Amino acid sequence: MTVEEKQRSPRVTHLAWGRIQLEGRQTVFKDVKLYPGGARAWDWNETGTEHRPGIQPADVAELVQHGARIVVLSQGMLGRLRISPGTLRQLRDRGISVHVLRTAAAVKVYNELAATTPVAALLHSTC
Repeated sequence: MTVEEKQRSPRVTHLAWGRIQLEGRQTVFKDVKLYPGGARAWDWNETGTEHRPGIQPADVAELVQHGARIVVLSQGMLGRLRISPGTLRQLRDRGISVHVLRTAAAVKVYNELAATTPVAALLHSTC
């Protein structure tokens, strides 16, 4: 595996209610953090994230640390997950482009960007 391949953002290969699968991995995620060079389960308890007020600045800090230039934030399959205004402000203040979409659309945009760009995502596979 080349250095470039190691730094590529992992592609989502399957999305269903409560299930996200990634290229080359056996793990099935409910919620996942994707970033250049890796992925891990997104545990909302780490930052106190809830549907309201939504994704917190601390949720995206790790994505930025991994070199993301674009961040895709999913609002869940039904659009119930909010994004804290401070989160959007933090990303934009750092010059990072942000896409906020329902999960199916977020996966589509993320996968397209992952082919060529250091992109990260927070994906929520339910509500």
